[in-house]
Amino acid sequence: MERVGRVRPAEYARTRNDLDGAATGLSPYLTHGLVTLREALRDVLSRDRLPIDHKLVYEFGWREYYRHVWLHRGTGIFQSIHPGPLPEEAYAREVPLDIRQARTGVPVIDESVRTLYAAGTIHNHARLWLAGYVVHIRQVHWRAGADWLVAHLLDGDLASNHLSWQWVAGTGSHKPYLFNAENVARFAPPKWHSFGTVIDRSYEELEQMARTTRPQSIKMPTMAGHEGSIVEPPLLHSPPPDLGVGLGMDLALDTPDPASALSVRGRTVWIVHPWALRPPPSDLADGHIIIGVYPREYHRDWPWSEARWRWVDAAMAELTPHRWFMDTESLGALLDGASGVRSVADPHLPGWQVDLDPAPALFPVVERPCASFSQWWSRATRGINQAGALL
Repeated sequence: MERVGRVRPAEYARTRNDLDGAATGLSPYLTHGLVTLREALRDVLSRDRLPIDHKLVYEFGWREYYRHVWLHRGTGIFQSIHPGPLPEEAYAREVPLDIRQARTGVPVIDESVRTLYAAGTIHNHARLWLAGYVVHIRQVHWRAGADWLVAHLLDGDLASNHLSWQWVAGTGSHKPYLFNAENVARFAPPKWHSFGTVIDRSYEELEQMARTTRPQSIKMPTMAGHEGSIVEPPLLHSPPPDLGVGLGMDLALDTPDPASALSVRGRTVWIVHPWALRPPPSDLADGHIIIGVYPREYHRDWPWSEARWRWVDAAMAELTPHRWFMDTESLGALLDGASGVRSVADPHLPGWQVDLDPAPALFPVVERPCASFSQWWSRATRGINQAGALL
């Protein structure tokens, strides 16, 4: 909430595309449920009166729009929504090592990757540049790039990440997203400038590159052995072994300890999960117990960096010492003696058989599937002129 309190809407609207501009830095906290869009907007509106079409409110809308698409398409968001500039088979299925090791020789790309690994996040504009380079310059399939990026992001939300890559790729938008060295120089500090590299071209040349299949055997110029190359951090499908050691916590990789299992009998259980790291509602029965759960099924398919495991667990540990890593079947068996089990719904979760409170939302629900953000925005904000009406 201190970070929310530092948001300055006017400055954000003016400089949000600059890498050193007034980005909010809220994304990891929103993704993991430490703060909701509604709470953030309410705090901002306590200082500023905003129209509904303010850039900050608009960007909040993109986050909910991507959830809208996920709700209606389900796992379809992991497949191309429609054809892109090239046939699917024209794209490579792995992100090349020189990109992953920050040695492409294109400063904007290498700096993006270094920042990603060091901070667990990069500016949204840098994400667009990185994705545009991967897909349209190197002709790597958007899904490979999206899977790689989301694994290293502290704020890796599957809907926002994968649908943003589709927007860049042109499989979820009307045209491919392209950028050049001049665009980078306009919005990034000198260290990122990339004149004299493969992106130092006109948009007409870049458009032709994006729409021309190149044999995969053709290599782009790289800086192999460059002193700036780095090692990609490992990705983990389960918590680091020492997570919680020495802190009096009972993080369990398979089953909770007997004392934890026994403590739920006859009690109301509130489940905290990685996308709802917030205190329980006030209407829980007296004597309730809070348990944190990492769903094994999710992490089997979507590994995290060690930094993200530790970031999330630090927040979860503020809420409960009981944190379990297990599959849905085992969780159900161990909670069988509870008088009730509740949590917050989220599309990242597997099919938990518990009572799920609705995920917190800011905008009115749009029932009909929308093929574009503009269509969703028009329906979600119909008749609304001031952002305060959303509250």
